Amino acid sequence: MNGEFKHKVALVTGAGSGIGAAIARELATGGAEVVVADLEQDSASRIVEEIRANGGHAHAFAVDVADPEAVERMVDFAVRTCGDLHLAVNNAGIGGPSEPTADYPLDGWRKVIDVNLNGVFYGMKYEIAAMLKSGGGAIVNMASILGSVGFANACAYVSAKHALLGLTKTAAMEYAAQGVRINAVGPAFIDTPLLSKNLDDEVLGQLAGLHPIGRLGTPEEVSALTCFLLSDRASFITGSYHLVDGGYTTR
Repeated sequence: MNGEFKHKVALVTGAGSGIGAAIARELATGGAEVVVADLEQDSASRIVEEIRANGGHAHAFAVDVADPEAVERMVDFAVRTCGDLHLAVNNAGIGGPSEPTADYPLDGWRKVIDVNLNGVFYGMKYEIAAMLKSGGGAIVNMASILGSVGFANACAYVSAKHALLGLTKTAAMEYAAQGVRINAVGPAFIDTPLLSKNLDDEVLGQLAGLHPIGRLGTPEEVSALTCFLLSDRASFITGSYHLVDGGYTTR
């Protein structure tokens, strides 16, 4: 362990696989005590077992981030179990239906907004309060390249990610003087179970071709930037949006 996050308590949502799991692992390797939160208890527990097997400290918590009371319980769990809260990554998200705007199902719209936008608001609402009591902290909200560009047949996802950036900037402005930094990270298409389980090789190849760098990103590449933003090395960075996109948005 490099000790960069020693004596820090971190909370990561959607940490049962993919990007969230990579972030939880890297924070733990850096010495943080990590609350691994995920909709699926088994997935969270698997990552916790892996972290502990490698000498780290972690705890599992099952949460539906679309439920504000559940999110409040999650943050309370982190504070009660670990003593404080210093770092948080609001990473949980879903893709939603693929339909043009006029045909987009209302229940799909509500679900995507509930998870991808409201869930981040609920997270920040309770995380910030806990961090203020801990003397400050840092939050990263997982946005997307689709926080800055459009994508056909994904109106709910694109809308949520655009709104997430405004939420991030506003909260960062409000709490900067109190020692809480808040930033957003925007991955392009990342090679995670969310993609590999739902798309065939042909479609994955087409997605890879959308990136000038010629491939999909990895969860570890997103984690590297996220953990930098959480670290003291990024102490003068707040309210900003950082892309991990293989050149996607240069097109």
